[in-house]
Amino acid sequence: MKLARIITKSLFAVFLIFTIIIFSGVIYLQNIVSNQYKIKKGEGLHIESKVPIVASFNGSALAEASQSRQVGDSFSVDLKAFGIIPISKIDVEVVDELHVAVLGSPFGMKIYTNGVMVTSLSDVQTEKGVERPAKKAGIKLGDYILTINGQAVTTNEDVASIVEASNGKRLKFEIIRNNTKIYISFCAVKSKETSSYKIGLWVKDSSAGIGTLTFYSPVNDIVCGLGHGICEEETGELISIKSGSIVDAQIISSEKGEIGAPGKLNGRMGYTTIGVIENNCQMGVYSRLTGKLEFSKLTEIALKQEVKNGKAQILCTVDGDGPTLYDCTIEVRSSAYHNKVQNLLVTVTDKTLLEKTGGIVQGMSGSPILQNGKLVGAVTHVLIDNPTKGYGIFAENMLETAQFVADEQLKEVS
Repeated sequence: MKLARIITKSLFAVFLIFTIIIFSGVIYLQNIVSNQYKIKKGEGLHIESKVPIVASFNGSALAEASQSRQVGDSFSVDLKAFGIIPISKIDVEVVDELHVAVLGSPFGMKIYTNGVMVTSLSDVQTEKGVERPAKKAGIKLGDYILTINGQAVTTNEDVASIVEASNGKRLKFEIIRNNTKIYISFCAVKSKETSSYKIGLWVKDSSAGIGTLTFYSPVNDIVCGLGHGICEEETGELISIKSGSIVDAQIISSEKGEIGAPGKLNGRMGYTTIGVIENNCQMGVYSRLTGKLEFSKLTEIALKQEVKNGKAQILCTVDGDGPTLYDCTIEVRSSAYHNKVQNLLVTVTDKTLLEKTGGIVQGMSGSPILQNGKLVGAVTHVLIDNPTKGYGIFAENMLETAQFVADEQLKEVS
């Protein structure tokens, strides 16, 4: 009897441990797979994993199910570990091969904000002492001031002239904060130093910079670049763009990156407009093509599940030789399928590029990453503590954003 109880307890312990292992394994696999995938007609879904993951539709192989579907069709499929243990139910969309013109050339950005952006809050020296009217009233860094007393403000000078002419009377500010419109009222104070009225803030009405173009999509006539959004240096917030354009640019020199000090490409913006900026978001800068681009062929975009850990190449311009391919390795991050950005870890291995720049530098953002003849992503950021490494975004995510931008344009027209 005692032996039977020991055996029962032992079996229960083994069963409990086995259950915990299975449960933990399922949670792990759920974290490394996406909720949505694109597949080509007649193809299945291969997900890179230490444990075999099988995708099926109503018990049938996914390749068979996709063969009978039309391009554009979406349906739900089951994912199972070893083809037995349920992991999750995901959505797949049947697509054609996706082709774009890969670029890798430098471009300049000229942008104007929606209203003026608050970049700094400052002290005002008055006869009564130090005052901070704007901060005390609740204005915050990253706020966009649209109007003051009903008068639109689009430049730094607009704000200064209205404030100075107020003579200390109450001013009503119309502000956009986190996509929400708010109103704040307060009075300017008289500066002891200049004898003019001040509110204690600095604003920005425009910005400019240089980056790298990733690709042009002939299907939706959108040019994509940068791989990350244009942000205000002081606040780190995405800049809300009222208008802007991308122009040609030329790289004239580079500063080599070191640990703790990222390098950068120094360039000169030209005067030839390439496109009109339609969207500035976390996935990059997206513009409607209005000028001309030179390209000789179209390249297929790899679907995210086709991107593999291993050797790849970065196409970028770091000198007067134009877009050049440099060797690197890429690693799909564990969180890649649950984020729209920073999907890849990129390591520069090319000796020539390391000698020229030390690795990834500012201005290379947007540089295309190619693997096995397909566009897999774009460089987005450099790691401060190791300039040979940086992050990259899936090309599929950028193309999805480009299509979204094109769809929004059609809505505006209609």
